[in-house]
Amino acid sequence: MNANTLRGTAALTALVALAACSSGGSNNDPSLVGVARQTLTQAVAQRGQAAEPAAPRDPAKMAATALSVNPGPLILVGLEGMGTTEVLAMTGQNGGMRTYMTPNEQAVILRGGMLVGTRGLGHDMSATDASQSAALIRAGQSGQARRTLRYYAADGTERPLPFTCTIGPGPKAGVTIESCEGNGISFQNNYAVSGGAISVSRQWGGPGLGYLTIQTLRP
Repeated sequence: MNANTLRGTAALTALVALAACSSGGSNNDPSLVGVARQTLTQAVAQRGQAAEPAAPRDPAKMAATALSVNPGPLILVGLEGMGTTEVLAMTGQNGGMRTYMTPNEQAVILRGGMLVGTRGLGHDMSATDASQSAALIRAGQSGQARRTLRYYAADGTERPLPFTCTIGPGPKAGVTIESCEGNGISFQNNYAVSGGAISVSRQWGGPGLGYLTIQTLRP
């Protein structure tokens, strides 16, 4: 087994470790444990393809292949609601904000490991101001924070959702939990932090998009 394969497998193992720290989230969302197990075994064929079922893709092999052919920063993203997993490569950076994209131009935007936007996924997050949460999470500190999530509603209108969040340590060392409430909605984000950097996370992308698991393959 070469180094790239080992790195890809290690990335998925980290998702399982973080999954054990999840205490749930919003109703009707599968647990991160289930998603991580599914990620380790198969990526479900995308919806809408009616003919013969597509052969499941092994995320560890996807990660290893991406690491071998792309020298730049890479992340592995799982969409819980869609049951899909993809490797995304960084296509642009503006200050601390990084845009990662699939070949078909679906994008995830991160700032220091925090999810701040998506494009092309449906029910996209337009932008998020989570600077207060981010500072506490990366410092490993507990406290209260406010964040505002902006997402595109079904009619294409951008809607702001303000939340009040409580940040504190999770049940395992190195994991921080962010529990947020507002507008009759509650969600819980989980972050694995190492050396002040977010390496693995499960983050809520909005009412329609749901949770994303994000793993850094190459920083």
